[in-house]
Amino acid sequence: MPKKTPEQTAKLLLRQARPDDVPALVDLTGRVYSPEWGHSAEMLRSQQTHFPEGQFVVEYAGKLVGYCATFRIDEATALKPHTWAQITGGGMGSRHKADGDWLYGMEVVVHPDYRGMRIGQRLYHARKRLCVDLKLRGIVFGGRIPGLAKAIGRYGSAESYVQAVVAGERRDATLSFQLANGFEVIGLLRAYVPSDHESLGWAVHLAWRNPSLLDHPDIPSIPSPKHLPDSVRVASVQYFQRRIRSFEEFAMQVEYFTDIAADYNADFVTFPELITLQLLSIENEELSPVEAIRKLSQYTPQVKELFSRLAVHYNINIIAGSHPTEQPNGDIHNVCYVCLRDGSLHEREKLHPTPSERNVWNITGGESAATIQTDCGPIGVMICYDSEFPEVARHLVDQGALILFVPFCTDVREGYLRVRYCSQARAIENQCYVVLSGNVGNLPGVNNFDIQYGQSCILTPSDFPFARDGVAADSTPNIETVLFADLRLESLARARNAGAVTNLKDRRFDLYEMRWRPQPL
Repeated sequence: MPKKTPEQTAKLLLRQARPDDVPALVDLTGRVYSPEWGHSAEMLRSQQTHFPEGQFVVEYAGKLVGYCATFRIDEATALKPHTWAQITGGGMGSRHKADGDWLYGMEVVVHPDYRGMRIGQRLYHARKRLCVDLKLRGIVFGGRIPGLAKAIGRYGSAESYVQAVVAGERRDATLSFQLANGFEVIGLLRAYVPSDHESLGWAVHLAWRNPSLLDHPDIPSIPSPKHLPDSVRVASVQYFQRRIRSFEEFAMQVEYFTDIAADYNADFVTFPELITLQLLSIENEELSPVEAIRKLSQYTPQVKELFSRLAVHYNINIIAGSHPTEQPNGDIHNVCYVCLRDGSLHEREKLHPTPSERNVWNITGGESAATIQTDCGPIGVMICYDSEFPEVARHLVDQGALILFVPFCTDVREGYLRVRYCSQARAIENQCYVVLSGNVGNLPGVNNFDIQYGQSCILTPSDFPFARDGVAADSTPNIETVLFADLRLESLARARNAGAVTNLKDRRFDLYEMRWRPQPL
């Protein structure tokens, strides 16, 4: 067997600390601080005894060059003011709580001769992995601000100094590093380590929130997040419009696709906008566009009964495209019926009729956009043209929507691309999933429904946890098909809290806001 060359042998190793590391760690911490203020052998052994999986070392060429210590703590203790000695039990780690929901960062030290190797960053990443693996709420600690003593004359207070560092106006060797690693300032800790003269005893209270949890306050609230599935399977039907002879024939086609989606264990199946215009091909009489739409509205009770029955029978949530529906005041609205597998039925109206819908069919817009609570989390519906208005999606996401469904109906490629590009933008700017479902084929003799261009798709944010190009599933244009994709809700939370960009967190509420006018009941 050939002997390994030095290039084949790993020189740097990050691992859990062991009892036999204690003498080297006494030397390391004494070198970083001083023999007087370094960790004693008793402290190091105690840390490993209380929480062995939370102590890490970095070994380079057989030499210990980095160390970090952690323990678990309850939220109330972690987030209130404290000193280092109080919360760490004098450095022993004795405040460790086996059921604590936060990881406390007790210590990070790096050998002075090895500080250009990102060893501190490796240790911070190890902490984050441990936090995620244990499903803790996050990491919290008091961070040094060693530039404070030299700058106090200029800034006058620790608060002003920290504000300058956070704003990027000044660099602090420690705090700037921690901010770059995703930690946020939640306060200041007075007399955290009184002997830390460089920091004048102050520390910055810092936190990193576990992005795999869905219930942090910096993302829209989500009811019962712990009961949501890790993954949601969605199906989108690219529906071929053809002439039919009866409502029963329409029902048979719809049931076929619902059955297919259910056979593949989908949680949702989406149908296109105005799917029920197919029913007008049953009529033999010549009708004006407005008369045709009012005639179609007469099928409303049958449409609602059909999709509600299928949702329960096939145990699947159905976004039933849309159907022109006459309102009590005589107006016609373009309504999406959302039928959940628990038997409930919800109506969501198109807010923005297109010029063609207004002029040819006399359709008027609805007045509200609310999320729908499902067994897979809150969802929102934007019918076709609504996707081209950013305010609608933002309003839905602010209410907690994780997935937005866009039933659409477009006649030419240019119209389809408007919906597609805008929906992709909504997925990116709101860090959510968007599911499109469109019609293909044609219906000769049905006014304003002559030709169709469709390419259904399932879109994601554009970031590392998601599909390449932000497309989880795509279809071949203008053929009848069904798309499937598994959408991980955890990936949304991760992106919203710690993605390459964090659109929802970074909005400038100090500059602008969006207000949705309440409508009278």
